[in-house]
Amino acid sequence: MRASLIQIAVEEGESVESRRARVASLVREQAGAADLVVLPELWTTGAFAYEEFGSEAEPLQGPTYEAMAKAASDAGVWLHAGSIPERDPEGPLFNTSLVFSPSGELAAAYRKIHRFGFDKGEAVLMGAGRELVTVRLPETTLGLATCYDLRFPELFRGLVDAGAETLVLPAGWPERRRAHWTLLVQARAVENQAFVLACGTAGTHAGVPQAGHSIVVDPWGEVLGEAGPGEQVLTVDFDPAKVTATREQFPALKDRVLGLARPEHRDTHQGTP
Repeated sequence: MRASLIQIAVEEGESVESRRARVASLVREQAGAADLVVLPELWTTGAFAYEEFGSEAEPLQGPTYEAMAKAASDAGVWLHAGSIPERDPEGPLFNTSLVFSPSGELAAAYRKIHRFGFDKGEAVLMGAGRELVTVRLPETTLGLATCYDLRFPELFRGLVDAGAETLVLPAGWPERRRAHWTLLVQARAVENQAFVLACGTAGTHAGVPQAGHSIVVDPWGEVLGEAGPGEQVLTVDFDPAKVTATREQFPALKDRVLGLARPEHRDTHQGTP
Protein backbone atom coordinates (compact mmCIF):
# COMPACT_ATOMS: atom_id res chain seq x y z
CA MET A 1 0.00 0.00 0.00
CA ARG A 2 0.94 3.62 -0.33
CA ALA A 3 -0.08 6.13 2.34
CA SER A 4 0.10 9.90 2.17
CA LEU A 5 0.10 11.82 5.45
CA ILE A 6 -0.86 15.46 4.85
CA GLN A 7 0.79 17.54 7.56
CA ILE A 8 -1.40 20.63 7.50
CA ALA A 9 -0.26 24.00 8.83
CA VAL A 10 -2.96 25.56 10.99
CA GLU A 11 -2.20 29.26 11.19
CA GLU A 12 -4.11 32.28 12.45
CA GLY A 13 -5.84 34.39 9.83
CA GLU A 14 -7.11 31.52 7.65
CA SER A 15 -10.84 30.88 7.95
CA VAL A 16 -12.17 27.40 8.56
CA GLU A 17 -13.97 27.55 5.20
CA SER A 18 -10.78 28.48 3.36
CA ARG A 19 -8.76 25.78 5.12
CA ARG A 20 -11.44 23.17 4.44
CA ALA A 21 -11.35 23.96 0.72
CA ARG A 22 -7.54 23.95 0.68
CA VAL A 23 -7.35 20.59 2.42
CA ALA A 24 -9.95 19.07 0.10
CA SER A 25 -7.76 20.16 -2.82
CA LEU A 26 -4.70 18.55 -1.21
CA VAL A 27 -6.62 15.29 -0.82
CA ARG A 28 -7.71 15.36 -4.47
CA GLU A 29 -4.07 15.78 -5.50
CA GLN A 30 -3.43 12.30 -4.10
CA ALA A 31 -5.58 10.67 -6.78
CA GLY A 32 -3.50 7.88 -8.28
CA ALA A 33 -0.64 8.62 -5.88
CA ALA A 34 -1.90 6.93 -2.68
CA ASP A 35 -4.30 4.26 -1.47
CA LEU A 36 -4.77 5.80 1.98
CA VAL A 37 -4.62 9.48 2.91
CA VAL A 38 -4.39 10.66 6.52
CA LEU A 39 -5.06 14.14 7.92
CA PRO A 40 -4.16 15.45 11.41
CA GLU A 41 -6.25 16.09 14.51
CA LEU A 42 -8.63 19.08 14.73
CA TRP A 43 -7.15 20.71 11.65
CA THR A 44 -10.26 22.84 11.14
CA THR A 45 -9.62 24.79 14.36
CA GLY A 46 -6.24 23.82 15.76
CA ALA A 47 -5.89 21.34 18.62
CA PHE A 48 -5.01 24.04 21.16
CA ALA A 49 -7.56 26.64 20.06
CA TYR A 50 -9.89 25.67 22.88
CA GLU A 51 -11.93 28.86 22.71
CA GLU A 52 -12.96 27.99 19.15
CA PHE A 53 -14.20 24.46 19.82
CA GLY A 54 -17.73 25.54 20.69
CA SER A 55 -18.18 28.08 17.93
CA GLU A 56 -16.67 25.87 15.21
CA ALA A 57 -18.19 22.55 16.35
CA GLU A 58 -20.36 20.89 13.73
CA PRO A 59 -22.66 17.88 13.54
CA LEU A 60 -21.11 14.61 12.41
CA GLN A 61 -22.53 15.04 8.92
CA GLY A 62 -21.68 18.73 8.73
CA PRO A 63 -19.64 20.76 6.23
CA THR A 64 -16.32 19.02 6.93
CA TYR A 65 -17.98 15.61 6.56
CA GLU A 66 -19.48 16.67 3.21
CA ALA A 67 -16.23 18.18 1.90
CA MET A 68 -14.08 15.22 2.91
CA ALA A 69 -16.55 12.62 1.62
CA LYS A 70 -16.48 14.31 -1.77
CA ALA A 71 -12.68 14.67 -1.73
CA ALA A 72 -12.27 10.96 -0.95
CA SER A 73 -14.62 10.05 -3.77
CA ASP A 74 -13.01 12.44 -6.23
CA ALA A 75 -9.54 11.07 -5.42
CA GLY A 76 -10.65 7.44 -5.16
CA VAL A 77 -8.77 6.95 -1.89
CA TRP A 78 -9.42 5.73 1.61
CA LEU A 79 -9.37 8.92 3.65
CA HIS A 80 -8.79 9.25 7.36
CA ALA A 81 -10.00 12.84 7.54
CA GLY A 82 -8.35 13.60 10.87
CA SER A 83 -10.76 14.81 13.53
CA ILE A 84 -13.30 17.57 14.03
CA PRO A 85 -14.99 19.11 17.07
CA GLU A 86 -18.30 17.25 16.79
CA ARG A 87 -21.46 18.66 18.34
CA ASP A 88 -23.77 15.88 19.46
CA PRO A 89 -27.33 17.28 19.50
CA GLU A 90 -28.06 15.32 22.67
CA GLY A 91 -24.77 15.63 24.50
CA PRO A 92 -21.39 17.35 24.78
CA LEU A 93 -18.78 18.06 22.15
CA PHE A 94 -16.53 15.22 21.02
CA ASN A 95 -13.16 15.06 19.29
CA THR A 96 -14.29 12.80 16.46
CA SER A 97 -12.31 11.17 13.66
CA LEU A 98 -13.92 10.33 10.31
CA VAL A 99 -12.83 7.64 7.85
CA PHE A 100 -14.22 7.54 4.31
CA SER A 101 -14.10 4.82 1.67
CA PRO A 102 -12.95 5.53 -1.92
CA SER A 103 -16.62 5.90 -2.86
CA GLY A 104 -17.06 8.66 -0.29
CA GLU A 105 -19.10 6.60 2.18
CA LEU A 106 -18.47 6.95 5.91
CA ALA A 107 -16.58 3.81 6.95
CA ALA A 108 -16.03 4.74 10.60
CA ALA A 109 -16.27 7.46 13.21
CA TYR A 110 -14.13 7.36 16.36
CA ARG A 111 -14.66 9.61 19.37
CA LYS A 112 -11.35 10.21 21.16
CA ILE A 113 -11.24 8.30 24.43
CA HIS A 114 -8.42 10.09 26.27
CA ARG A 115 -8.92 13.86 26.46
CA PHE A 116 -5.93 16.11 26.96
CA GLY A 117 -5.74 19.09 29.32
CA PHE A 118 -6.04 17.66 32.82
CA ASP A 119 -8.43 20.21 34.38
CA LYS A 120 -8.83 22.52 31.39
CA GLY A 121 -9.15 22.60 27.61
CA GLU A 122 -10.27 19.46 25.82
CA ALA A 123 -10.58 17.52 29.08
CA VAL A 124 -13.28 19.94 30.27
CA LEU A 125 -14.91 21.00 27.01
CA MET A 126 -15.33 17.60 25.35
CA GLY A 127 -16.89 14.28 26.24
CA ALA A 128 -14.92 11.02 26.22
CA GLY A 129 -15.48 8.33 23.64
CA ARG A 130 -16.22 4.82 24.88
CA GLU A 131 -15.61 2.54 21.91
CA LEU A 132 -12.52 1.11 20.27
CA VAL A 133 -12.93 1.30 16.50
CA THR A 134 -11.34 -0.73 13.71
CA VAL A 135 -11.88 -0.44 9.97
CA ARG A 136 -11.40 -3.26 7.50
CA LEU A 137 -9.70 -2.30 4.25
CA PRO A 138 -9.04 -4.86 1.52
CA GLU A 139 -5.32 -4.91 2.39
CA THR A 140 -5.27 -4.35 6.16
CA THR A 141 -7.36 -3.56 9.23
CA LEU A 142 -6.93 -0.08 10.66
CA GLY A 143 -7.08 0.66 14.39
CA LEU A 144 -8.08 4.23 15.22
CA ALA A 145 -6.61 6.45 17.94
CA THR A 146 -6.06 10.19 18.36
CA CYS A 147 -3.13 12.22 19.73
CA TYR A 148 -3.15 11.93 23.58
CA ASP A 149 -4.36 8.33 23.18
CA LEU A 150 -0.76 7.60 22.21
CA ARG A 151 0.25 7.70 25.89
CA PHE A 152 -2.09 4.84 26.82
CA PRO A 153 -0.73 1.51 25.52
CA GLU A 154 -3.72 -0.49 26.72
CA LEU A 155 -5.89 1.19 24.07
CA PHE A 156 -3.59 0.00 21.29
CA ARG A 157 -3.38 -3.51 22.70
CA GLY A 158 -7.17 -3.56 22.67
CA LEU A 159 -7.15 -2.53 19.01
CA VAL A 160 -4.70 -5.32 18.19
CA ASP A 161 -6.91 -7.82 20.04
CA ALA A 162 -9.73 -6.60 17.78
CA GLY A 163 -7.68 -7.37 14.67
CA ALA A 164 -5.83 -4.11 13.95
CA GLU A 165 -2.66 -4.40 11.88
CA THR A 166 -2.15 -0.73 10.98
CA LEU A 167 -2.61 1.87 13.71
CA VAL A 168 -3.57 5.33 12.45
CA LEU A 169 -3.09 8.33 14.71
CA PRO A 170 -3.94 11.93 13.79
CA ALA A 171 -2.51 14.44 16.24
CA GLY A 172 -1.91 18.06 17.17
CA TRP A 173 1.30 17.36 19.12
CA PRO A 174 3.26 20.28 20.62
CA GLU A 175 6.85 20.90 19.60
CA ARG A 176 8.04 21.03 23.22
CA ARG A 177 7.23 17.32 23.61
CA ARG A 178 8.37 16.13 20.17
CA ALA A 179 10.85 13.65 21.67
CA HIS A 180 7.92 11.87 23.32
CA TRP A 181 6.07 11.79 19.99
CA THR A 182 8.81 9.87 18.19
CA LEU A 183 9.52 7.60 21.13
CA LEU A 184 5.90 6.66 21.77
CA VAL A 185 5.03 6.06 18.11
CA GLN A 186 7.93 3.65 17.80
CA ALA A 187 7.01 1.97 21.09
CA ARG A 188 3.40 1.41 20.01
CA ALA A 189 4.65 -0.13 16.74
CA VAL A 190 7.15 -2.47 18.40
CA GLU A 191 4.99 -3.66 21.29
CA ASN A 192 1.99 -4.34 19.03
CA GLN A 193 3.98 -5.57 16.02
CA ALA A 194 1.96 -3.24 13.80
CA PHE A 195 2.48 -0.36 11.42
CA VAL A 196 1.83 3.07 12.92
CA LEU A 197 0.88 6.00 10.70
CA ALA A 198 1.02 9.15 12.83
CA CYS A 199 0.03 12.43 11.19
CA GLY A 200 0.58 15.70 13.05
CA THR A 201 0.01 19.37 12.33
CA ALA A 202 2.46 22.12 11.53
CA GLY A 203 2.18 25.78 12.40
CA THR A 204 1.10 27.30 15.69
CA HIS A 205 -2.22 26.67 17.46
CA ALA A 206 -3.29 29.44 19.83
CA GLY A 207 0.34 30.30 20.51
CA VAL A 208 1.48 26.65 20.84
CA PRO A 209 4.11 25.65 18.22
CA GLN A 210 3.35 22.25 16.70
CA ALA A 211 5.81 19.39 16.36
CA GLY A 212 5.07 18.40 12.78
CA HIS A 213 7.33 15.41 12.04
CA SER A 214 4.57 13.06 10.91
CA ILE A 215 5.99 9.57 10.88
CA VAL A 216 5.40 6.04 9.60
CA VAL A 217 6.92 3.15 11.57
CA ASP A 218 6.93 -0.56 10.72
CA PRO A 219 6.29 -3.52 13.10
CA TRP A 220 9.99 -3.73 14.01
CA GLY A 221 10.15 -0.05 14.94
CA GLU A 222 11.95 1.02 11.79
CA VAL A 223 11.08 4.52 10.60
CA LEU A 224 9.91 4.23 6.99
CA GLY A 225 9.44 7.97 6.54
CA GLU A 226 9.37 11.15 8.59
CA ALA A 227 8.30 14.68 7.71
CA GLY A 228 9.98 17.89 8.78
CA PRO A 229 8.42 20.71 10.82
CA GLY A 230 6.47 22.54 8.09
CA GLU A 231 3.42 21.81 5.98
CA GLN A 232 4.10 18.94 3.60
CA VAL A 233 2.87 15.60 2.30
CA LEU A 234 4.72 12.51 3.52
CA THR A 235 4.17 9.55 1.17
CA VAL A 236 5.36 6.09 2.21
CA ASP A 237 5.02 2.60 0.73
CA PHE A 238 4.40 -0.21 3.21
CA ASP A 239 3.54 -3.89 2.94
CA PRO A 240 0.67 -4.97 5.24
CA ALA A 241 1.80 -8.60 4.93
CA LYS A 242 4.82 -7.68 7.06
CA VAL A 243 2.59 -7.61 10.15
CA THR A 244 1.70 -11.30 9.87
CA ALA A 245 5.28 -12.19 9.00
CA THR A 246 6.65 -10.29 12.00
CA ARG A 247 4.15 -11.83 14.41
CA GLU A 248 5.02 -15.30 13.14
CA GLN A 249 8.77 -14.73 13.14
CA PHE A 250 8.81 -13.19 16.64
CA PRO A 251 5.56 -14.34 18.33
CA ALA A 252 5.81 -12.15 21.43
CA LEU A 253 2.09 -11.38 21.47
CA LYS A 254 1.38 -15.06 22.12
CA ASP A 255 3.33 -14.86 25.40
CA ARG A 256 1.00 -12.32 27.00
CA VAL A 257 0.00 -13.23 30.53
CA LEU A 258 -1.97 -10.30 31.89
CA GLY A 259 -5.51 -9.71 30.64
CA LEU A 260 -6.94 -6.37 29.56
CA ALA A 261 -10.21 -4.77 30.59
CA ARG A 262 -11.02 -2.44 27.73
CA PRO A 263 -13.86 -0.32 26.37
CA GLU A 264 -16.52 -1.69 24.08
CA HIS A 265 -15.25 -2.43 20.57
CA ARG A 266 -17.03 -1.61 17.34
CA ASP A 267 -15.76 -3.30 14.17
CA THR A 268 -16.55 -1.46 10.97
CA HIS A 269 -16.47 -2.82 7.45
CA GLN A 270 -16.01 -1.20 4.07
CA GLY A 271 -18.46 1.64 3.66
CA THR A 272 -20.43 0.71 6.77
CA PRO A 273 -20.53 3.17 9.71
